[in-house]
Amino acid sequence: MNVIIFGPPGAGKGTQANNIVKKFNLHQISTGDLLRNEVKNKTQIGKDIENIISKGDFATDEIVSELIKNAVFDIKKKNKLIFDGYPRSLNQAKILDSLLKESKQKIDFIFFLNVKKETIIKRIEKRKILEKRADDDLTTILKRYDTYMDTTKPVLDFYSKNLNFYEIDGDEKIEEISNKIEQILSV
Repeated sequence: MNVIIFGPPGAGKGTQANNIVKKFNLHQISTGDLLRNEVKNKTQIGKDIENIISKGDFATDEIVSELIKNAVFDIKKKNKLIFDGYPRSLNQAKILDSLLKESKQKIDFIFFLNVKKETIIKRIEKRKILEKRADDDLTTILKRYDTYMDTTKPVLDFYSKNLNFYEIDGDEKIEEISNKIEQILSV
């Protein structure tokens, strides 16, 4: 089973993806984690990424697609993938479709965590106390939220026509969201 879980920055995608990974034995593919690892390892791609995200922008499709391609074609992860926060644009959705077809895979479930801006602000403030992340600056997050909502509309339109698309109220408690997702995946 391959799953996509997407939503704005601070929506809880990572938390939900972690729960799904544990419960259904999938491999989490988080573009955020992939990008942060490149930055942490100070690769050339990492330096480019750091420059881009420090401005509140997203990494280019070319950078992200190369990192995603490696995961899709990893034989150990075939049909056991959960894409956390990817795709973020219509172009990325089409690239993912192409990569999956090429590797003889498909997406079985698509979850969109729809979260209000006020909820994101509360979560980021709480997360700043619990764990320090360089990308948790509130101004940057709010810019990324607005950018995300603008660029994601075509992705929502692209996927929402599918029978396996589920919009989840991301303002609910973590456990309630997890329960809804697990019920859908268990059918």
